[in-house]
Amino acid sequence: MNTDESSDKKGPLAGIGRHGEHPHGDLGQIIILLGFLIIWILDSFVFKFSIFLTPYVPLYLRLIAAGLILVLAIYVVRSGHRAVSDEVLSSPRLLTDGAFARVRHPLYLAALLFYVFLIAITLSLISLLLFIGIFIFYNYIAAYEENFLEQKFGQDYRDYRKNVSKWIPHL
Repeated sequence: MNTDESSDKKGPLAGIGRHGEHPHGDLGQIIILLGFLIIWILDSFVFKFSIFLTPYVPLYLRLIAAGLILVLAIYVVRSGHRAVSDEVLSSPRLLTDGAFARVRHPLYLAALLFYVFLIAITLSLISLLLFIGIFIFYNYIAAYEENFLEQKFGQDYRDYRKNVSKWIPHL
């Protein structure tokens, strides 16, 4: 039995995963990614049902935009992972530096940017509609985690939340 599990705790944090993550967040992200990729590939390259805008936006412009989005996603995920990895090595605290000083959920933002990267390449409108649902899912698991962090860190987290945007990075 792992004594670090928060589900062993009593009180407001009972039933929440060890790191405050939604219990189905990881599995949900994998299922959503696979479903999105299947639909994106089928729409973009097989049936071509909703990519009728592609003749109006040259491929080189779509690739430049997609490339910039991908570079941003890689930067955000590396910065976020670096902050989280450094934190694992030190004592647990509220992460408010690095990528977390710019946006409260840099790793989720990077995942969302990856979806936008794929959408930008083929302009699949079906994929864009799926993205709306994907964003709602990520917003839901982010809110779940924010509830955990507020319970764990109290006023420090409320102050952090006031100063740092949930999704749009401060530059």
